Amino acid sequence: MSRPFKIEIVESEEELKKRLQTVNLGNQKEKLQMLWWLKSGQVKEQQEIGKRLARDTSTVTRWLQKYRAGGLSGLLEIKKALLCKTENQ
Repeated sequence: MSRPFKIEIVESEEELKKRLQTVNLGNQKEKLQMLWWLKSGQVKEQQEIGKRLARDTSTVTRWLQKYRAGGLSGLLEIKKALLCKTENQ
């Protein structure tokens, strides 16, 4: 059993749900899904999020750290280097 964690999601459940329905990128969708599950109380442990998204718990931890540090915009930020790399391929 993983240890419980505390995180304050400042966005409303409704706002997260709307953004989840309009987002196009899969990675961003996973991150929004994670926040929505937490805000709606559907999950309480990082391990459960990892299982649901088929992601390692270290990835979930990293995403939550990004959210804590930069909010929703920090979590969903797309690195320019990645965009340039995929455009040139």
